[in-house]
Amino acid sequence: MDNTQDYVIEMLHITKEFPGIKANDDITLQLRHGEIHALLGENGAGKSTLMSVLFGLYQPEQGVIKKNGEVVQIRNPNDATALHIGMVHQHFKLIEVFTVLDNIILGAETTKMGFLQKKAARKKVEDLVERYGLHVDLDAKVEDITVGMQQRVEILKMLYRDNEILIFDEPTAVLTPQEIDELMEIMRGFAKSGKSILFITHKLNEIMAVADRVSVLRKGKYIGTVNVCDTNKQELSTMMVGRPVQLVVEKKPAEPTDVVLDVEGLCVPSKLHHKDAVHNVSFQARAGEILCIAGIDGNGQTELVYGLTGLEKTSAGKVTLCGKDISNASIHKRLAHLSHIPEDRHKHGLILDFTLEQNLVLQRFREKTFETAGFINNAAVRDYANRLIDQYDVRSGQGPVTVARSMSGGNQQKAIIARELDRGEPLVVAVQPTRGLDVGAIEYIHSQLVSQRDAGKAVLLVSLELDEVMGLSDRILVMYEGEIVGELDPKQTTVQELGLYMAGAKRMDLSKGGNPA
Repeated sequence: MDNTQDYVIEMLHITKEFPGIKANDDITLQLRHGEIHALLGENGAGKSTLMSVLFGLYQPEQGVIKKNGEVVQIRNPNDATALHIGMVHQHFKLIEVFTVLDNIILGAETTKMGFLQKKAARKKVEDLVERYGLHVDLDAKVEDITVGMQQRVEILKMLYRDNEILIFDEPTAVLTPQEIDELMEIMRGFAKSGKSILFITHKLNEIMAVADRVSVLRKGKYIGTVNVCDTNKQELSTMMVGRPVQLVVEKKPAEPTDVVLDVEGLCVPSKLHHKDAVHNVSFQARAGEILCIAGIDGNGQTELVYGLTGLEKTSAGKVTLCGKDISNASIHKRLAHLSHIPEDRHKHGLILDFTLEQNLVLQRFREKTFETAGFINNAAVRDYANRLIDQYDVRSGQGPVTVARSMSGGNQQKAIIARELDRGEPLVVAVQPTRGLDVGAIEYIHSQLVSQRDAGKAVLLVSLELDEVMGLSDRILVMYEGEIVGELDPKQTTVQELGLYMAGAKRMDLSKGGNPA
């Protein structure tokens, strides 16, 4: 039996309910001093809810929290901060119009005689940036930096507050492989220095690499805690999902046919500097193939997608979709032939205060099926929403009438994917489609994208997940500093070689038949 004194945090018999759903049902979680404890579970299993209880964002209906064996009351995040508990949230809590520095110090400002000591604060942040390799432009506005950079800001916010108990909610969802390795090292360093870490993730590789123990939740209930050294990925995925999961993408060889998307000399200006974010990019995506754009975050992939989908104006080049020049077409006209699974699900994917069923018909409510004489046919919308919810296993407390904001991140993502793939357009642009999804959901989404390909659709995949890039794509284009620097066949390349192209260490001369330069 473990000695209670070994535990820095104990969450005993925690129950938390929302309308229509018991998010946490009598869960007990114990965190030891100086350990990395992973919390694993499907989307909607209750992981983020449990951590939000610990951080004071929610009050449980039942259960107690102890720190170092003493019962503590955590009524709000200020109480959590006073107990030296910090949290990096899955959906960032940043003010977009503020600078990076202002976001980091907000709420923990150093003052002297009522005046803000910004110089001292900046020095402390710069030291943290240097120490942990979390490089970010402190003077940039949050709205102008990538999602990956925003993630770093959240981590720096927590470090700035000198917290001892660190909660990471899906911290690697938007990081590159190299950044993930760095973060794992940072987490190990934290644990060695005596900090205790709770690490919510869906990624089994990361758990095996860095965690000491792992607790598994399924549908709001506690399944068990195991030592990482005594288990394996297959065992963990079965505990999490309740059935064996196919961890490798199975697909037949691609049979590409007609060109669906033709991009010639595309340039997209940067908001951060005078150089183009996308410079002179040319490629073709064909029906019946999955073409992947790979690269380290911040090398122009986001701006390329914005240029293709009409979210940003292009400065040069031509985009042809299904034989039509759409270079200057409106977003609405582009969406007539393409489905877009966006990178930022909150900004471009959902209207968070609409219900799930309203979000599922966002682009289709004017179709005859859903509209009669200018009035929306609510019964048809409800039937359609229920079909997609069942097909894609979108879990929510109140079914189709659930407000999107109250759903877990993974289930929000599944809702977007359901809506976009069901439209059946000839081009599917999928940006980080499995971000924040559990292995069971990833397995399903991958099979759906392969089905789209096999049905004769062109799939343009943008991913930072190297396993996903290698396993799902039929052809890989690598972007580095806004340019295409390589075209690779996943069957004939290695992860190491791909990494060299992504880092800019290798480059192909694509005008001469694709030989390395």
